[in-house]
Amino acid sequence: MLANYVPIYVMLPLGVITNDNVLEDRAKLEKQLTELRAAGVDGVMVDVWWGIVESKGPQQYDWSAYRSLFQLVQDCKLKLQAIMSFHQCGGNIGDSVSIPLPKWVLEVGESNPDIFYTNSSGFMNKECISLGVDNKPFFNGRTPIQMYSDYMKSFRENMADFLESELLIDIEVGLGPAGELRYPSYAESLGWVFPGIGEFNCYDKYLQADFKDAAKEQAILNGSCLIMQVI
Repeated sequence: MLANYVPIYVMLPLGVITNDNVLEDRAKLEKQLTELRAAGVDGVMVDVWWGIVESKGPQQYDWSAYRSLFQLVQDCKLKLQAIMSFHQCGGNIGDSVSIPLPKWVLEVGESNPDIFYTNSSGFMNKECISLGVDNKPFFNGRTPIQMYSDYMKSFRENMADFLESELLIDIEVGLGPAGELRYPSYAESLGWVFPGIGEFNCYDKYLQADFKDAAKEQAILNGSCLIMQVI
């Protein structure tokens, strides 16, 4: 292999695993993967959707469709990049399918909508869970950090054979809308056009409380008087 060789990976369709947790059109996909291999492509990238795998209930993981996909990729002698996707698919640039967060997560949001990022007008975006509740045990006694950790531990346990065979050469972790560490600031559903500047989405009560605490702490450290109003 050349010293300056650059591996090439191709993104699989967002809906290669359906909302019903089924590998979509296996025969067609196998043909496409074989053609990619013949063209010199090194591997493929796939979103591993939280909203599909843990859709039936807390810690009820179903990896069967993804195992079928991973086996097919391996049989076609390609490598794999897996993305831990803890966000909704749909509503962003290039989204061709709709894959919401797990239903039981959305149900928590119905009684406590402040688990979602909120803009100054009060619109709550359900693409992903707000960082403001990272350590709040609102989800059947678990925090979001614990949910993400449990999900990835289950992935590791259920995909151990593929990890050992070195099929998986890269695992990335989504951190927000579209998998990016940012606010859902330019949602297309609100009329924004990518890559619009957008707006701050930090008005849920938990992020506001974090802001107040940080401001108070900074004022104490500086020995200054603090007068503040959060709009």
